[in-house]
Amino acid sequence: MGVDPGSRITGYGVVEERDGNLQATAFGVITPRRDSPIEQRLLHVYSDLAAIIGTHKPDTVAIEDPYVGKNPRAIFALGQAQAVVLLACAQLGLPVFRYAPAQIKQAVADYGAATKEQVADMVRLTLRLPDADIPEDATDALAVALCHLHQIRAQDILGRAIGTERSEVQL
Repeated sequence: MGVDPGSRITGYGVVEERDGNLQATAFGVITPRRDSPIEQRLLHVYSDLAAIIGTHKPDTVAIEDPYVGKNPRAIFALGQAQAVVLLACAQLGLPVFRYAPAQIKQAVADYGAATKEQVADMVRLTLRLPDADIPEDATDALAVALCHLHQIRAQDILGRAIGTERSEVQL
């Protein structure tokens, strides 16, 4: 499961590999009321994410590390949303993997400086999703999930090459 944390909109996407094919089994956004206090928005994200995890039962969760921008208030709110996601995963016993935005873009679009549109297009192509309106935060979350799956595949390949198990290989 990939998660794109946010205090106003949190994207999520569940990706599975079946018979060698990747497919999105669920995706969407968690959207607390914009006029709610931050603590209520964070509670909404926490509760909804815990329910989504309970429904889809992912093996792992991958999240996008916050991009360091120029607005300290926005960065702080993003960090709070990320903390809520980490807390929900920890409470439910799920391992969490974190990826930088450039790493996600590189894994999905083969270019670390890809635009959001390029990443969204590659997510749709890879997962054979319709061109219908998919919320941007949901495609971002699916991109995070795809990035993690690429890392898992790389670990498997590396592990076979050097004769170790995935859990013994760190990337």
